[in-house]
Formats: sequence, C-alpha cells, structure tokens
Amino acid sequence: MLHISKLNVYYGESHVIHDAAFELAPGAAIAVVGRNGMGKSTLLKALIGMIPTKSGSIKLEGKELVGLPSYNRVQAGLAYVPQGRMIFSQLTVEENILTGLETARYRDIPAFIYEFFPVLREMKNRKGGNLSGGQQQQLAIARALVSKPRVLILDEPTEGIQPSIIKEIARSLNALRKELGIAILVSEQVLSFALEVADRLLVIDRGHIVRAVDKSNIDIEEVRSFLTV
Repeated sequence: MLHISKLNVYYGESHVIHDAAFELAPGAAIAVVGRNGMGKSTLLKALIGMIPTKSGSIKLEGKELVGLPSYNRVQAGLAYVPQGRMIFSQLTVEENILTGLETARYRDIPAFIYEFFPVLREMKNRKGGNLSGGQQQQLAIARALVSKPRVLILDEPTEGIQPSIIKEIARSLNALRKELGIAILVSEQVLSFALEVADRLLVIDRGHIVRAVDKSNIDIEEVRSFLTV
C-alpha cells in the first residue's frame, strides 16, 4: 500500500537519507529503529511532506505523493503524530481532537476515539497543556485518527513517557490496527515497544537502512548493537 523507493533527503548540503526503500502492506506495522541522529525523524517528516525530498518516490495506493504539500498527503490517507506530540496546550481535549476533522471524513468525533482512549472522554473539557505526557500522546494519536488515515505515522511516541503508559499505548495501537485495519509506521528507540507494535523492523544507521527483518526472525543482540552508543 505504501511504497518507498530510492528516497534521498538533504538538510542543506548534508545528505541525510540515502536511497531508502521499503513497503508497508495494508494493516501491517513497521518500526524504524536506530540511535538519535541516525535519520529516523527525518525519514518520517519527508514522508508526510514536512521536509522536501531530493529524489525518489513515495506512493500510497499507487498515488505519487512526492511534491504534494502535507495537507494533500493527509487527504490521500497519511496521518502524522510528531515527536513531542505538539498538541494545542490552550485548547481543551475535545477542541484538540476537533482540529483533526478538517478533512471532513467524519462530521463529529467518532465514538471509537473515546472507546480506545477513555481517559480523553474523562478529560475532554480539560486544557491539553494540563494533561500528563502520556495523556498528551494519546490525544495526539486521537487527533490524527479522526482524519481516517490508511497509514498512521508516529515519531518517537514513547519519548518522555513512563513505562506503564508506554505499555498502554502499545495495547491501544495494536487494538486500533485490528479494529480499524490501519497500517502503522513508527520510529522508536525503545526496542521493547517496537517489538510490541511492529511486525517488521527497519534499522537505520547514518541515514541508511542497514537491516530489514521480520519480528519472527530478529536477532535481538544485533539490533541492540545499532541502538547503543
């Protein structure tokens, strides 16, 4: 469904992503793992259109997305949860979710949002800035989901979140995949979380995808060697 081919991304004169290539099947989940500064976030930002690509192809269900602005990529079926969550701190939980309805795929907040994230129902009138880090992450995911994506992209979703909430978010993402049939692409440093939510791991090192392995065949120690400083 999502097909990435020979993708090259630059920051100024610096070549950051080198010939990235992979495919994400409908309903599947891939985790991109690697140390800080290896290109995980840059790759995801290039897919959603926050950073221009120098060359290569990004196709969603056969439609070329390279050159399209981010909002057109969302309309095509991508949704993006940025690193640091970036919720609107002065808006209520409900108002934050409503900002994701601009694509008009839903007229109102769908019931499944509060079913998957019941804490957001309890706090729907509370300002986003008053939520904990884990609650803000759930809010950011909910806001992305109301665009009714085919592919949900999450950049470092466990950053700054306590372990018990990390497990809760993993359970929610797995349930969302099963119930809504969406595919997930996530960048992550916490290997246990990546293994919990993904079928397949891509290891990125200095902008190169150096390993691509199914979870069932993974060499844990080899992958860890790319995550340690």
